[in-house]
Amino acid sequence: MKQNIDVIVREVGLRDGLQIHPTFMPTDRKLAWIEAEAAAGVSEIEVTSYVPAKVIPQFADAEEVTVRSLGIPGLTVAALIPNYRGAERGIDLGVHKLNFVMSVSRTHNMNNVRREREESVADFKRIVELVRSQPAGKRPILVGGLATALGCSFEGRVPVDDVVRYAVALAEAGADELVVPDTVGYAGPAHVKRVFKAVLAAVGKLPVAAHFHDTRGTGLANVTAALDCGVTRFDASLAGIGGCPFAPGATGNIVMDDLVFMLDSMGLRTGVDIERLVAVREIVRETLPDIEMHGAIARAGLPKNYVSAAARAAA
Repeated sequence: MKQNIDVIVREVGLRDGLQIHPTFMPTDRKLAWIEAEAAAGVSEIEVTSYVPAKVIPQFADAEEVTVRSLGIPGLTVAALIPNYRGAERGIDLGVHKLNFVMSVSRTHNMNNVRREREESVADFKRIVELVRSQPAGKRPILVGGLATALGCSFEGRVPVDDVVRYAVALAEAGADELVVPDTVGYAGPAHVKRVFKAVLAAVGKLPVAAHFHDTRGTGLANVTAALDCGVTRFDASLAGIGGCPFAPGATGNIVMDDLVFMLDSMGLRTGVDIERLVAVREIVRETLPDIEMHGAIARAGLPKNYVSAAARAAA
């Protein structure tokens, strides 16, 4: 954990948020968004996905977005990878973090990456070998993502034993970090605690992050449940935009602006300036006026005489 930071918030709107939107966001506007959020204090951004443009046209500019983002001082640049070829692209570009994704639900894995779960694990092992073959100073951080860990649009509740089994498989294969997503916003706080306690107990000291969607209005409540388990890394999307193209009914991630405010109001420092973060929304609104945007803080503003967690800590 970085000094003076209690919780790390990671922006995924440029990938998870834009992937299903039919209007292409111009590359320069994506970079303006990334630069503005980094300036507001968001230290890690998933800027794109290394998938074929014919599959998701929004990421046709993946290379340029990655290279230009890498020039932003202090920013950890991450990208989603579905397979070995995606890892090769990321390594060639010099991306800081590779976010590998597989699904705990067999049906979702077949729909999302077109293969069996064990094939995904085998591919991840090959990616680990590829990463470890790179010079020590050029190895990206490799994250193992377990989509649909908390529920699936096709299969419903996913057995906790399955989540633990694949979490352990990726950990033993060599993941530097895991992320446990509620891809379709299926879970409530009690289930979140059951899953995260089981995963954390199984993988020891390996960092485990949470990725919640707000499909059924439980997103921020799920964050507090994960915090109670000791989780200190959370994905979120500016204005809560987005959803999964292979998960019917899924809506956007939890709202980054509201997440930062909630954490700050709890006395947890994120390093993010809330007002500067909210202002970034205008870049998205002006560029994509047809995109659906959410957020209570953007609508209501900060409470009167509000003092940030950082200011309270320094007082």
